[in-house]
Amino acid sequence: MRQLGKNGPTTSDVGLGCMGMSQFYGPGDDAESIRTIHRALDLGVNLLDTADMYGPYTNEELIGRALRGRRDEAVVATKFGNVKDETGRVVRVDGTPGYVRRACEGSLRRLGVDVIDIYCQHRVDRNTPVEETWGALAELVQEGKVRYLAVSEASEETVRRAHAVHPVTAVQTEFSLVSRDPQRGLLNTLRELGIGFVAYAPLGRGLLSGTIGADTRFPDDDFRSTLPRFGGDNLRLNVDLVDQVRDLAERRGVTVPQLALAWVLAQGPDIVPIPGTKTVARLEQNVAAVDLRLTADELALLDRIAPVGAAAGDRYPDMSGVDI
Repeated sequence: MRQLGKNGPTTSDVGLGCMGMSQFYGPGDDAESIRTIHRALDLGVNLLDTADMYGPYTNEELIGRALRGRRDEAVVATKFGNVKDETGRVVRVDGTPGYVRRACEGSLRRLGVDVIDIYCQHRVDRNTPVEETWGALAELVQEGKVRYLAVSEASEETVRRAHAVHPVTAVQTEFSLVSRDPQRGLLNTLRELGIGFVAYAPLGRGLLSGTIGADTRFPDDDFRSTLPRFGGDNLRLNVDLVDQVRDLAERRGVTVPQLALAWVLAQGPDIVPIPGTKTVARLEQNVAAVDLRLTADELALLDRIAPVGAAAGDRYPDMSGVDI
C-alpha cells in the first residue's frame, strides 16, 4: 500500500484502469470485467479508475454494478470534463462551475455511491479559469459529495493554480518506460507540493505488453489505430525498443509488463500505476509486479534503453488538448 499525496487516501501499490472494459480497445465482456474487478478487490487492489466519458457513461455503470455489496473495499476515482456528442465524439472540454456540478451528480448516480473518493478534472478547459473550476470542486468537497480532488494532463503552472484554490491530491498523466515526459519537471513540482501521481497507461497502451509486433494492425474499434506511435516506422522503432526490454525481462524470468510496472513503481513511493485490463489473468500478472525489485544496474540499463523522449511518435494525433 502507498499514500496518494501528502493528505490523500491509502491505495494499493497498483490500481486498476477500467476504461478498456467499455471502450477504446475493442469489444468488452461485462461479466468478465466484473469478475476482474472482484478479483482485484480480493487481491487488495482498491484503486478503481474510470471516467464519465468511457462508454460514454457505461463504464461508471459497470463499476457501480461490480461494487454492490463491496463499496467499502474500493477507492473510486472518476473524471469529468470531456463532453461527447451523440456519436461518441469529444466535442469540447467543459470546466464551467455549472457543468462540474451536473457531471458530479451524474457520476454519483451511475456509480451508485454517496461520495466519490477521487474526482478528477479529465482535461483542462482553456476557456474557463482553473480557479473557477476548482472553486466548484471545492464546494463539492465541502458538501461531502467528493473526498479528494485530482487533475489529469495538467501543466505545472495549472497544478499550482488549482492547488492554491483547494489541495490537489493527485495528478494523473501518462507515464511509462515509453512515456517519461513527467520526469522533465512535473514530478519534481508534485513532490514539492506533496501531491501524488497516478500513472495511466503504464504499459504504453500495450506497447509494453510484449504482444505487439512491427506488423501488428489494429481494428477500427481500437483507438490505437489512430495513434502515431502505433503505425508505420514509428511502430517498428518502438517495437525494437521493447525488444530490448524483453531481453532483460527474460533474464529475470518475468514478463515484459511485470518489468515495466516494476520500473514505474521504482520511480517513487508517491506514484501509483493503473494498468488497464479486462481479464482476470492479465490482472493477476500485473499485480505480481509489486514483488519484483529491480537492481540499480537494471534500472540504469532501462534508462539507457528507454531514456526520456525515446519513443517514436506523439502520444495523441492532436496534442493540443494536453495542457503541457
